[in-house]
Amino acid sequence: MSISRYNQRLANLLVILFTFISVNAFAHGMSDQEKQMILDGGNLEFISLGVTHMLSGYDHLAFVFGIVLCLSKVREIIQYISVFTLGHSITLVLATLYSVQVNYFFIDAIIALSLCYIAFHNVDGFKRLFNRNSPNMLVMIFALGLIHGLGLSTRLQQLPLDPNALLLNIMSFNLGIELGQVLALVVMLLILNQIRNHQQFSKVNLASNAALAVLGVWLCLGQINDYQQDRKLYAEQHQWQDEISIAILPNSGIEYKLQMSQGASIAYSWQADNGKVYYDLHGEPTGDTSGYFKSFKIATENQSHGSLTTDFDGTHGWYWKNPHPFPIKIALKVRGDYQRID
Repeated sequence: MSISRYNQRLANLLVILFTFISVNAFAHGMSDQEKQMILDGGNLEFISLGVTHMLSGYDHLAFVFGIVLCLSKVREIIQYISVFTLGHSITLVLATLYSVQVNYFFIDAIIALSLCYIAFHNVDGFKRLFNRNSPNMLVMIFALGLIHGLGLSTRLQQLPLDPNALLLNIMSFNLGIELGQVLALVVMLLILNQIRNHQQFSKVNLASNAALAVLGVWLCLGQINDYQQDRKLYAEQHQWQDEISIAILPNSGIEYKLQMSQGASIAYSWQADNGKVYYDLHGEPTGDTSGYFKSFKIATENQSHGSLTTDFDGTHGWYWKNPHPFPIKIALKVRGDYQRID
């Protein structure tokens, strides 16, 4: 094969690979549609969601790509991927089962830096810069896998999980994650197999690792910026217009609504005093008789804060459901353009 034909083929393969890795990059979190699907379905939906979440998880896929980039033996590939899978499965299951939550900006920043680490290892950075051997890579991949699992658990805990089938929900989601990872891995290995034995592969290897490092830094800086914006919004919300206490009886639900005009905005913050509750932040148009409503955020958490700008005149607010056998009190704080109707 001529160099020009090889370069054209290589370019096409790399476009396919990085398109595959970056598909739905900005949908890495859970969409409202996915959350509603979980509410309406069961464990098959958790498996499906796990698959799609992994295939859109560009940071996780990039890390897997970094692992296999410099591996050519099937035994090594299986060994390294298995260690990574074990690591992220442990923290995904245990952190979700015991409701361990870590700031997701911090976790995603560490995951981003793991891309830099794998790229640094692949180009033998420890030997080149520090004249020493790299730390045991199997140990490092397992440790980084634990961190990736915390990131997955953070996303999973945004869903309205069923406390009566929690372990089965978690295991189903984890199965979907592994199925998605296998699908992604097959595509990566097919592409790498086409270019690995060519004399130009060393350049591909160097360029790919450079891209991984740049992507890691870019994602890390993005998380730092998002964290700062989130803190800024949170600080602004300390000056509240109303502070409302809402009691929810055991195994019951309750709504609290505000009257808002189209284009009006509010900032809000609420916290449950004794455990997580399912909630749906939604709005209903004035005069509608069809039962239509629009959900803006659905999750199961013990607190939430943010802002809302309305699309229509109507009532906007929260439905909370207490799944526990004891009462829960919600401390709600709001400010903005609204009228209380309680």
